[in-house]
Amino acid sequence: MEGPPAMEMSDKLILITLLVKLGVAAAVASALTRSRSFARVLFIEHRSRRDSLILLAFILVPLTLGVLVRNSVPNFLAADISFEAIILIGLLLGPGYAALGGIIFALPAVYHHEYFALPFNAALGAAAGLVGMFVEPEEIWSFTPFIDLSLYRWVRRNLAKPRIDRQIFLLFLIVLMEAARDWIAYLHPNRLFALEPEQLWIRALVLVSAPMVVGIMLKVWNTLRLELKLDEQRRLFLEARLDALRRQINPHFLFNTLNSIASLVRVQPELAREMTVKLANILRALLRDHDTSVTLRDELAFTDDYLAIEVVRFGTEKLKVVKEIEPETLDVQVPGILLQPLIENCIKHGLEPRIHGGQIIIRSRMQSGSIVIEVEDDGVGIGGRPAKDVRNTGNGIGMKNVRERLEVLYGSNARFTVVSSPGRGTLVSIEIPTSN
Repeated sequence: MEGPPAMEMSDKLILITLLVKLGVAAAVASALTRSRSFARVLFIEHRSRRDSLILLAFILVPLTLGVLVRNSVPNFLAADISFEAIILIGLLLGPGYAALGGIIFALPAVYHHEYFALPFNAALGAAAGLVGMFVEPEEIWSFTPFIDLSLYRWVRRNLAKPRIDRQIFLLFLIVLMEAARDWIAYLHPNRLFALEPEQLWIRALVLVSAPMVVGIMLKVWNTLRLELKLDEQRRLFLEARLDALRRQINPHFLFNTLNSIASLVRVQPELAREMTVKLANILRALLRDHDTSVTLRDELAFTDDYLAIEVVRFGTEKLKVVKEIEPETLDVQVPGILLQPLIENCIKHGLEPRIHGGQIIIRSRMQSGSIVIEVEDDGVGIGGRPAKDVRNTGNGIGMKNVRERLEVLYGSNARFTVVSSPGRGTLVSIEIPTSN
């Protein structure tokens, strides 16, 4: 009379174990994705031997502990998902690493007299690795734990055009390997771990749970993979946009500079030669591979060559440059080619219309974790409009590009303001967070 209830309890324990296994798989997969090192070696296209060993270690360490827990804690069978982990290692790393992982997983089990664990795990790893060589990587990543949907798609596709579906092949192969483990465990009790329910429908659930655990872990990792791909595409888009903005800035700058040199070639060839040398320095800087940012010191050195050209063109009595630079700002990173468009705008729209020219002041200071850079002139101002109408607007191609580049690089964390008063000049202020 007591036999059936005990058997029923055993089946209940197995059902609970199957449910907990799904949670354990999702928890372990999610925990691993928190490590940047794990994500790097998991998604790298061509792994070195060192990368493969690091990935293997990431999977082995927590899940080998699971095998130990299963052997040490009564009724906590769900901690052991080594069977599914070996299949994952085989699909991701190949037969050699999977066989090695299977052997390591087997060591705690062998210590507890499950002697068939070592040869079975090694064979399982080799078989899973061979399957991984046959299946395309995208088919592995798109493997779904929702088996009914896979079968439905497979039936629909094969009714129209019969063909081999590698995902369905992988699904049935995992089920077959789980069935082989159950059969060996049945023939050799206590020599190989397996869930052995009495009722057939629960046995079917045990067979189905293996591909579901594999699928859940792959789904968790594939979600991160897709997020990283989107981040990479976003980064490439921003880089392309920045390159487009630089291509707009450089011709605009070169056009005005070459006009300045052309005006001096006949009347003052020596000055034209000096300007050509300065222009060569500028071109050398522009033709170098651009980093997203440079130090303010380097940016000021770049603008010095440009200003030297403009001072020659205007005359020292008509264009004066004053710098009020705080020393602690010189090593702060700023976007490259940031100041030159603003200075050019001051000269073209502020000082050039004035008969007597004027003065440009360049300032920098630290303020609440940000660097503030100001370019001010005492020219005619922007368009004769009141200051409130020109705040937060750019005037001309150069200023517009600077504003757009700041938006791309810093978003709402950067500030770009323009304040202008007719007849009194224009002040352009940029605030950039130093943490970026």
